[in-house]
Amino acid sequence: QVQLRESGGGLVQAGGSLRVSCAGSGRTFSTYVMGWFRQAPGKEREFVAAISRGGTVTNYGDSGKGRFTISRDNARNTVYLQMNSLNAEDTALYYCAARHDVSLGISANDYDYWGQGTQVTVSS
Repeated sequence: QVQLRESGGGLVQAGGSLRVSCAGSGRTFSTYVMGWFRQAPGKEREFVAAISRGGTVTNYGDSGKGRFTISRDNARNTVYLQMNSLNAEDTALYYCAARHDVSLGISANDYDYWGQGTQVTVSS
C-alpha cells in the first residue's frame, strides 16, 4: 500500500544532533499514522516516536523524551526525526513505519508497513 525509505543516518559524536527522514511513495501518505522505531544488536525493536495523520499529536518513548522531535510534511510525503544530545545508547538501526489505525501505536506489531532502516552510530 505504501513504500517507505529512510535516509539521513550516519556517524555523529556524542552530544551532537542528527535528523533522519522517511519518504513514502505511491499512496496517500496523509492517511497513515507514522512511527519511528530503533533496534540495536541483541535488543528488541524499540518504540521511539509516533505522529498522527495530520501531525498535530505526537507520542514519544522514554528514551527520546526531551531530546527527539518527530514531525511530518504530508505535502512531501515525508516524516522526520530530529535527534539532539545524542549518546552512545542511541546507536541503532532506525526504522520508520506506517499504521492504518488512527491511534498512535507504541508496539512494532501495531504497524503495517516498514522501511529498510537507516543506521545511526554515535561515537564518544
